[in-house]
Amino acid sequence: MSPDVRETAEASQAPRPRRNITTAFVVSRIAVLAVAAAILLYAAPPLVATGSWIGLAVLLGATTVIGYLYLTRRYVPAKYLVPGTVFLIAFQVFPVLYTVTTAFTNFGDGHRGDKAAAITAIERGSVRQAPGSPEYQLTTALRGGELVFLLVDPATKQVRLGDAGGLSPLPGAEVGVTGKVLRAPGVTVLTAPQAAARGEEIAALTVPTDGGAIKANGLSRAVEGRAALVYDAGCDCMWGEGGPWRADGSQGYFVNAAGEHLAQGWQVNVGLANFARVLTNPTISGYFLGVFGWNAVFALASVAGTFGLGMAVALALHHPRMRGTKAYRIALILPYAMPSFAMLLVWRDMFNRDFGLVNQMLGLNVDWLGEVTTARLAVVLVNLWLGFPYMFLVTTGALQAIPRELTEAAAIDGATPWKAFRRVTLPLLLVALTPLLISSFAYNFNNFNAIQLTTEGGPFPPENPQVGGTDLLITYTFRLAFGTGGAQFGFAAAISVFIFAIVAIVSAVAFRRTRKQEEVYA
Repeated sequence: MSPDVRETAEASQAPRPRRNITTAFVVSRIAVLAVAAAILLYAAPPLVATGSWIGLAVLLGATTVIGYLYLTRRYVPAKYLVPGTVFLIAFQVFPVLYTVTTAFTNFGDGHRGDKAAAITAIERGSVRQAPGSPEYQLTTALRGGELVFLLVDPATKQVRLGDAGGLSPLPGAEVGVTGKVLRAPGVTVLTAPQAAARGEEIAALTVPTDGGAIKANGLSRAVEGRAALVYDAGCDCMWGEGGPWRADGSQGYFVNAAGEHLAQGWQVNVGLANFARVLTNPTISGYFLGVFGWNAVFALASVAGTFGLGMAVALALHHPRMRGTKAYRIALILPYAMPSFAMLLVWRDMFNRDFGLVNQMLGLNVDWLGEVTTARLAVVLVNLWLGFPYMFLVTTGALQAIPRELTEAAAIDGATPWKAFRRVTLPLLLVALTPLLISSFAYNFNNFNAIQLTTEGGPFPPENPQVGGTDLLITYTFRLAFGTGGAQFGFAAAISVFIFAIVAIVSAVAFRRTRKQEEVYA
């Protein structure tokens, strides 16, 4: 074969990476454009329907920029940066900003909507049957997934459909001898057991009428009543029983002269009230420092314990004379491979005083989860068991990146194994793993599952069922904001801002020390 022919053959058999790269780039471009178009088609109609023109403008502007960017051959670096930036904004920046803005509002149960929605809810919720008001034979049905009323007028036998929007005629409905609707076009009639299962939905549904509303009275009868509370725009108040109830814009409530307020309110900006409540409310501030102290101890003990145990095991398996390391590594990462929420429930039962495996194996009668000291020790041990496999894995990888020549040189210089570890191996490990240790501290500082699924924050002292011996700030916040008083998202967001600030300060200080350490060992 001649040299020219050979070169031609070799060239024809040579790989064409550029074509593969071009194909992958085209596929990724099509995927990004398809996702952008899908988001536009999905989100635009609701924004138009609700009149959110600013949101619609942002959506159209972002879609236009993405379309222009990926349909041109220019701006190649931006093509790779835009998807990551979008995900960063969507999953990091936006949740943080939303949490911070929520902290300045009274958003929560009773304050989820605007003032108009609150007025409507109050008027409909105050409907009372008036003497001589019409009564209807009631049949409940589903229209799609929506619950509706089929109302039969006893006098005219006319059937009408009632929903949250009002009444409408329902021609073609078949009524039985008992007055119940047997079938009707466009709806699915519920049987008696099905209606009983939706009793709360049926009781909550209100069908507005002229000057009143229709509500269910049981499962087979509906009555038309009049609102006991009526809004008067002239005085911006609700007239009726216990009133007048005047609107208080600072609280988002209708308040009467006695200082009482109606249960339904609306969302308003309360400024720094949620933050002031954290610092001035004795129920909260009186226990905040104690919970914070235990929170810091739990996070530090979890990080130090998991890192120490994981590093010790990794060093043992890293020794050149160690045999069967693969089998040991598989056994050691089993806790890391199992669902943590399931294992936390198993550990909770293992620490049970009466039938727990820990007491049975050790021959003890310790109420592990009933005393503060033992409960705290138990949750730290559980977190140690769950967390050390991760530290073992990352330490193993870091050890393999450290040249053995360094430790051998230390041994030649006369250093003992302990001194070589303390002066050579450990500093290099900390340079590589300190960012992971900081992230582990931040995670354990807010480790909700480790506490909630084992002790639920307990044990609780008899004089204060609000704060338990193992409560972290996150579990304490959850109980205060979402306990028996209903959901208080604004208050929870304010405490979350405090927790975020604490973790951010600790992380910033730790990262600064890490940079100094890197400069020393660079």
